[in-house]
Amino acid sequence: MIAFSRAYPYFGQMDTELLGLSIDSNPSHLAWIYDIYCKTGIKIPFPIIADRSGQIARKYGMISNDVSTTETVRNVFIIDDKQIVRTILIYPLNVGRFIPEIIRTIQALQMADCSHGSTAANWMPGQPVIVPPPQTFCELEERQNYINENRNGINWYLSFKEPPEICEKNISDENTSKRTH
Repeated sequence: MIAFSRAYPYFGQMDTELLGLSIDSNPSHLAWIYDIYCKTGIKIPFPIIADRSGQIARKYGMISNDVSTTETVRNVFIIDDKQIVRTILIYPLNVGRFIPEIIRTIQALQMADCSHGSTAANWMPGQPVIVPPPQTFCELEERQNYINENRNGINWYLSFKEPPEICEKNISDENTSKRTH
């Protein structure tokens, strides 16, 4: 919760809301949120749902019965504005979440959506995106000719493009803002 609280401004700049879920009670949440504040000065700036029965955690597969029947594993769900779960990251109980990767994943999802392309393995903001595959043989030939002329891909099934300026600008603005905080 502390790491997410520290990164909260970055998530806000990406038009992303945070929501916590815990199987602890609301009084328990209040106690540890207050303790975090007293010891670190950090206020938790997002809501935390008390899921005492574990009903929500079980519904989303957040309890690993191999590990415990009551403790949740460390899950991150990235849900878009249409309520579609786009990414699920699951960390074991003894491994912390990696906030920079969560931020990069959100940026990659937003870039892929905005550019109508895909992001490659290890993609970072500022890099080209993968062009969707051609749907017809005619498009395949056009793509192959384009690759041969521009040297921007491996073959018709894997070529790259610079994303539209608006997509690049949005990601760049977020990165610039991050560096200034």
